[in-house]
Amino acid sequence: MSLPLSIPLWLPAAAAFLGLFLPGVASRALAIAGALGAFAWTIWAIADFDRGAKGLQDVTDQMWIKPLGIHYKLGIDGLNLFLIAMAAFVFLMCIVWASRRTWANPGQFFFFFGLAESAVLGALMSQDLALFVLFFDLMLIPFLFLTGIWGPQGTRVAAITKLFIYTLVGSLLMLAAAIATGVLVSQQTGNDISFAFSDLAASPLGKGSQEWIFLCFAAAFLVKMPAFPFHGWMPDGYGNMPLPVLAVFSAVLSKVAAYGFLRVVLPIFPDASAHFQTLMLILALCSILYGSALAFTSTSTRLVLGYSSIAQLGFIILGVFALNSDGAQGAILQAVNHGLVVAPAFVIVAYLADRAGGSEDLRDMGGIAFRAPVLAGLFLIVTLATLAMPGSSNFAGEFLILLGVFHSQLVISIIAFTGVGMAAVYALRLFIRTMHNRVGPEVVSRDITLGEGLVLVPLVAVVVLLALVPQFALKRGERSITKSVQPAAVIAGSDPTLEITRIR
Repeated sequence: MSLPLSIPLWLPAAAAFLGLFLPGVASRALAIAGALGAFAWTIWAIADFDRGAKGLQDVTDQMWIKPLGIHYKLGIDGLNLFLIAMAAFVFLMCIVWASRRTWANPGQFFFFFGLAESAVLGALMSQDLALFVLFFDLMLIPFLFLTGIWGPQGTRVAAITKLFIYTLVGSLLMLAAAIATGVLVSQQTGNDISFAFSDLAASPLGKGSQEWIFLCFAAAFLVKMPAFPFHGWMPDGYGNMPLPVLAVFSAVLSKVAAYGFLRVVLPIFPDASAHFQTLMLILALCSILYGSALAFTSTSTRLVLGYSSIAQLGFIILGVFALNSDGAQGAILQAVNHGLVVAPAFVIVAYLADRAGGSEDLRDMGGIAFRAPVLAGLFLIVTLATLAMPGSSNFAGEFLILLGVFHSQLVISIIAFTGVGMAAVYALRLFIRTMHNRVGPEVVSRDITLGEGLVLVPLVAVVVLLALVPQFALKRGERSITKSVQPAAVIAGSDPTLEITRIR
């Protein structure tokens, strides 16, 4: 019997809420228990997933606000299954990591952490546009508190103010676009208003309406990712979040925005997606080149990972707007891969800073590889995955993305190939400067402890596992991803005939 999706969705927030009323150690334990329960459910969901079934599985569908046509509709399919699993796993490991540190008011800290996880899972499970918008906006609020209360003194207020303004503008545009979509579809069909994705996709709007609504959704998603040129909040935001919080933010929240393009934009606004395909591919290409260039010039380890994330998210957008099955499958696989790779990268940054007198600057690190071989070996695996070394977890995703773009926009794909080479520059630079060269002035060379390994080793192990069996995720996502991209692909002139014939 299927477990109602509301249980794993709300379990992290509920457990963390109970922790508000208990001492610090108990609040940590409850937060871990809630995250562990949600992750255990994702393992069961993957094992129980029927890749031959059509449509959503484990659906929860109840009318929530009838006059507004808003459904409390949740479901899983190949499009969101592994993103949900990645999110639950990363949250679990980062909560375990955070539990090993001392925080003022730990009950509040872990409550916001648990609320953030439930909001992210809700956004990924939502099958109603209004519900998706609600969860999409809710998942930012805990991070404003986590940064504003537990970030470093002096600059945290300015950082969260900038983050709030950027995301508020995007959220308001998305809210207006979502309301307009439901109202216009209702007027077009003569039916009662409904925000269910299935109802909206079944009655696409006219091209003119689609185009301005598309731009509103695109702005909201590109700000949240972030992508060039909507990344202005990123340096301050990344510089002021506590590292366990930042690891989750970078690994998970940006992927919800990328997922929104495939879940919301392409199926519901196919004409606009085809119309703005070139624009989105150019923005993706700019993100790859801009992010890569800044990643190998910055000396802040946080910003190296932040700018590299902009570049990697550029590849994901590239795959989405290739508007064919290969590119879209690569985009989802790369979204999962990047989340699993950037999270241990931030963990390693924290461990290196602990050994460099608290400094996160590359110039203060170095020279510990021989005295910390386990840490160096784990970091090397993460580095090779970041630069998409053949045989690594990121290689299959980037290969499919570039293959999809090659079939769609040859010139853009050729330029995008340079992003692969640039990734090697900033990834190897980060590894060499922190592991080799001269020993930094404050560096203490020691290998990881058992407690540190408890966080880092499982993250790296999953990266290795997915590198060995990427087809495990690809096969389960093929049907849903092809269905999502098909309407826009047909209009754009792509030819997903082979994929469509196969799933039928």
